Amino acid sequence: MMHLRPSWQALLAILAAVAALIMLPAAGGAAAMSGSGFALSAIALLLAGALVTSLRLRPMVSAVALFVAAHGTAWMLITGIAGGEGTAGAAYFLMLIAAWLLAWQLVTVLSGMRPASTFSNYGIRLIVPALFGIWILILWEAIVRGAGVPFILLPPPSAIGARLVNSIPILAADVNQTIFKAVLAGYVMGCGAGFAAAVLADRFLFLRRGLLPIGNMVSALPIIGIAPIMVMWFGFDWQSKAAVVVVMTFFPMLVNTVAGLAASGSMERDLMRTYASSYWQTLLKLRLPAAAPFIFNALKINSTLALIGAIVAEFFGTPVVGMGFRISTEVGRMNVDMVWAEIAVAALAGSVFYGAIALAERAVTFWHPSIRGG
Repeated sequence: MMHLRPSWQALLAILAAVAALIMLPAAGGAAAMSGSGFALSAIALLLAGALVTSLRLRPMVSAVALFVAAHGTAWMLITGIAGGEGTAGAAYFLMLIAAWLLAWQLVTVLSGMRPASTFSNYGIRLIVPALFGIWILILWEAIVRGAGVPFILLPPPSAIGARLVNSIPILAADVNQTIFKAVLAGYVMGCGAGFAAAVLADRFLFLRRGLLPIGNMVSALPIIGIAPIMVMWFGFDWQSKAAVVVVMTFFPMLVNTVAGLAASGSMERDLMRTYASSYWQTLLKLRLPAAAPFIFNALKINSTLALIGAIVAEFFGTPVVGMGFRISTEVGRMNVDMVWAEIAVAALAGSVFYGAIALAERAVTFWHPSIRGG
């Protein structure tokens, strides 16, 4: 006799699916789905997925069953409500909750898998966060369409994606103006100047005592106070936005690098003295390698600050191109889907920028315990 051992997510999913089946006759929009077979098929898929994964099966088999049940149900719900936005009843949302619970169990199963292959292990580590992101979009789409949220307040991801695809030339021009001109130029100049100032501050005590308090003060300055001044000084083109980025990235690099240069141990420094090493030899061979994790931490922090600073700076004057300009203009025109498309592109660019720096950090600081432990 086979015994079932359902997880608590599977139990709650079964309860939600059964409750949705009971409430179907009075489910409004979900009842229309029942007529086309979508609702009943979705409930059957939910129950099958929850019951199959309750058996003592291999983790991979359970993961496949959970994936099919959760995502198949979500597809049926979103497809079934198309054209009847705002008419979803309680059964619709109960099925959505059940699908989300099965997706939760799917992530739990995948997180507990320990494949022998290194390639498979890395694949699972990528799939788990990808599923988290996918389900944020699924819930967003299903809730907005099911509850009938006006698109002008919160457009669904499908509308944002359609607008993004149809506006590629405009978005490309905005990315070129904001990221490839203002952000990259300001990032390189700000981080480079901050690093050079940190080395000088480490060499000369009076600079360290004078610059660090000023850095704490400047870090607290609001962007909206700096941006108009930079526009007046450097004009409306990308140079003024790059200047804002320089101000925002200089002091995080300065503070982190100074802290990193002081991170090497006293025993290592004493050893370098016994070798009669000069200051610059000690700096290059001991202190800078020890400061590398701090420097990369500043680079990662600045990768997000630079993008934010450039976009906000464009609100205060720019040519008729740029991500910040587009966001402020399209909000005034009530084209909220275009605003979200710009936000999505900015988030993607920021993630790629941050990820590239993180990969470089792993390659350069492979000897550090935090990297070896990962």
